[in-house]
Amino acid sequence: MLPEITSARASWWAQLAPRWRFLLIAAGLYLGWLLLYEGVLGPDGRLDTWLSVNIAAASAALLRGLGFVASAETDSTLLRMDGLPAVIVGAPCDGLVLYALFAGFVIAFPAPLRAKLWFIPAGIIVLYLLNIVRVGALALNHHYAHRSVDFNHHYTFSFVVYSCICLLWLWWVRRHGLPADADA
Repeated sequence: MLPEITSARASWWAQLAPRWRFLLIAAGLYLGWLLLYEGVLGPDGRLDTWLSVNIAAASAALLRGLGFVASAETDSTLLRMDGLPAVIVGAPCDGLVLYALFAGFVIAFPAPLRAKLWFIPAGIIVLYLLNIVRVGALALNHHYAHRSVDFNHHYTFSFVVYSCICLLWLWWVRRHGLPADADA
């Protein structure tokens, strides 16, 4: 009787339209991420802290490379410009949620596993580098035109980052998407 049940489940899953499979997998991955982050990673805080410290240090290094006086103390999430506080990289801005969102979409999308194994890390690296540039730009914004930091942090840079994620997803779908009539 067990093989019949397994066979029935496999047949049900195979008959499900690809877009419904995608939505079910994406919803399951989102729920799993939510439980993992809210139940373990968020309360523990070590991964968020490590990422925030790393982003602050990398952004300071980028700014120094561009000729600005920038620093981030060891194990600090504070980025300084000319010795003055400029940006604190907090857990909501460390990019972790965006990496999970990006990876979840790619995992849920029906495509060869081999392609996913290189595209997910490559996309996360792109988003990580974009976040370093974003934090550096916010530090410059704070240093030279501090009145517009709040707007740029919440709107301008959010638009840029989410646009980049959407472009990566579009590239992924165009490259690995099913023909329009394949799932009808």
